[in-house]
Amino acid sequence: MSSRLTARRLGAALGAVAAAFALGIGGAGVADAKIQPVDTQCTNNGGHQPGGQQPSCTGGGLTQESENQNPAGHAPPGHN
Repeated sequence: MSSRLTARRLGAALGAVAAAFALGIGGAGVADAKIQPVDTQCTNNGGHQPGGQQPSCTGGGLTQESENQNPAGHAPPGHN
């Protein structure tokens, strides 16, 4: 076996290890999206939304309705 073939094999092995390491590090950042509860509406004792009420409740006698959302503002399936 020549030293040129050995050098190629060693270079290919190092390249494969570097690629696997880079993909492992890069893939870890993709799943960092956090699902958090977001206020969607308020309801009064009758089950209706009071007129002019913002998504977050202010005042007594109101029930806060919330929804789990991802950073894009969508509700992921199975998380509500």
